[in-house]
Amino acid sequence: MADPKGFLTTGREVARTRPAEERVKDWNEVYVPGSLLPIISKQAGRCMDCGIPFCHNGCPLGNLIPEWNDYAYREDWTAASERLHATNNFPEFTGRLCPAPCESACVLAINQPAVTIKNVEVSIIDKAWDSGDVTPQPPERLSGKTVAVIGSGPAGLAAAQQLTRAGHTVAVYERADRIGGLLRYGIPEFKMEKSHINRRIEQMRAEGTKFRTEIEIGRDIDAAKLRKRYDAVVIAAGATVSRDLPVPGRELNGVHFAMEYLPLSNKVREGDLTVSPISAEGKHVVVIGGGDTGADCVGTAHRQGAASVTQLEIMPRPGEERAAHQPWPTFPMLYKVTSAHEEGGERVYSVSTTHFEGDEDGNVQFLHLIEVEFKGGKLEQKPGTERKIPAQLVTLAMGFTGTDQENGLVEQFGLELDERGNIARDADFATNVPGVYVAGDAGRGQSLIVWAIAEGRSAARGVDRMLTGASDLPAPIRPTDRALTV
Repeated sequence: MADPKGFLTTGREVARTRPAEERVKDWNEVYVPGSLLPIISKQAGRCMDCGIPFCHNGCPLGNLIPEWNDYAYREDWTAASERLHATNNFPEFTGRLCPAPCESACVLAINQPAVTIKNVEVSIIDKAWDSGDVTPQPPERLSGKTVAVIGSGPAGLAAAQQLTRAGHTVAVYERADRIGGLLRYGIPEFKMEKSHINRRIEQMRAEGTKFRTEIEIGRDIDAAKLRKRYDAVVIAAGATVSRDLPVPGRELNGVHFAMEYLPLSNKVREGDLTVSPISAEGKHVVVIGGGDTGADCVGTAHRQGAASVTQLEIMPRPGEERAAHQPWPTFPMLYKVTSAHEEGGERVYSVSTTHFEGDEDGNVQFLHLIEVEFKGGKLEQKPGTERKIPAQLVTLAMGFTGTDQENGLVEQFGLELDERGNIARDADFATNVPGVYVAGDAGRGQSLIVWAIAEGRSAARGVDRMLTGASDLPAPIRPTDRALTV
C-alpha cells in the first residue's frame, strides 16, 4: 500500500488549467505544463490498495491501478510505466481523453473525492516518454502471416500494435490523409496535442507496423480483394455515421455535423489550411448536443472568435451529486463543466429544436426551440415555451448511429449486422466471413476510448489464435461486455 493514511491526510488535487482568457487565444493543451509532477506522488498515495479494487471494474482495460499508484507514490516511474503498459497500449491518450469511469468506481469515492487516477496515469506516461522508457518492442521472429487493419483510431491502432508484436506483418489502412482516426480529426488540439499521436506512430513503425493513408476500403480497394491479399482482416472503421436532425431548415447553409466542423480546425493546426472553411468567427454559434463532442465544438468556437456560443441539450440538467438511482460503483450522470465550458457560453437544458430560419440567401440566421419535459416516460413539448435564438453557425453533435455502409465495405465483405446495425461478431470478435474480425465502435457502437482499446486488444487475441492455433495475447473483454449501469 502506498501511504496507509494518504486518503485521510491528503485531499484531492487535480491538474491546474491555464487561465481561460489566455488559452482561448491558442490551441495548446489547456493544462499548465508540469503542474502535476509536484503533487502527483501524494495524490497517488491516496489510493487505499483495496482488497477488491473496484476501479478495475470501472475500467474495461483491466488497468492495474493500485499497483501503478504505489509505484508513482514511491516515484519509481520506470516500474509504474511497465505496469501501465501491461494493460494499455496508449495511456497518454486515455489519460487525456477518457472520462475516467475508474474514478467513479473508486472505493474512496463512496464518501470522499476519488483518487485522481486519470492524472496519475498521464503523469506516469509523460514521465516515461521524457525519460526514454517508451521504446519500440519489435517481435523476436516473424510468423509469416499478414493482417490488414481497416481504420487507425484507438481500436485499430491497439489491434495493430498487439499483432505486430506477436510477429505478424500488419498494414493499417486509413481513409484520411493522416493516421489517428477520431484522435486525429475529431479531438481538438486543446484536448490532446497531436504530437502524442505522432510519437506513438513512430514507435509502431519502428516495431514493423505499416501504414497506408488515403485508402478507403470499399471505394479505393474492393473489400473482397483485400481479403484475398491477407491472412486476416480486422475492421476497426468506427461508428462514423452522424445522427441527423431532420427538421425544417436543415438544408440551410451554416448547419453542419460536428464531424464536418471539427476536422477542419485540426487541418488548420496541421498547416493544410490557412483558415477553416467553416469558421465561427464573429458568428452566433449554437451547438446541439450536450456531450463531449458538443463541448469540443464549444471550445473550438471560442478559439475561432465566436460572437456567442449556446449549447442545447434535450435532456434535463443532471445533478452535481450522485443520484440515489445511480449508486456506486456505476458511472453516474453528473453535471460536468469541461475546460470548454469554463471559457464561456450558455448551456440550455430540456429543449428541442423545432426548425431553422434563414435569410434570403439561404444562410441560417435563427434556431427555433421549445422546452420539453418527461411525462410517463415520454418526452413532451411544453406549449407556450417556443422561442428563437440567433444562430449563424449550427453544429449537430448528437452522437453516431453506426459504421459507414455507403462506401461498400459491409456489402463487399458480405458482413452480417446485429439488431442495432453494428457489424455482428462471435466470442472471438470474428464476423460471419472467415478470417475477418471487427473491433471498436464498428462492432460495439459508439463508446469510450478505453472500450475501443480494450476491443482492439481482445480482437488481436482472436486473430492471433486463428493464425497460429494459440495465443498469449491478453483479451480484457468479451464482445458482449458492457459498462456497469443501472
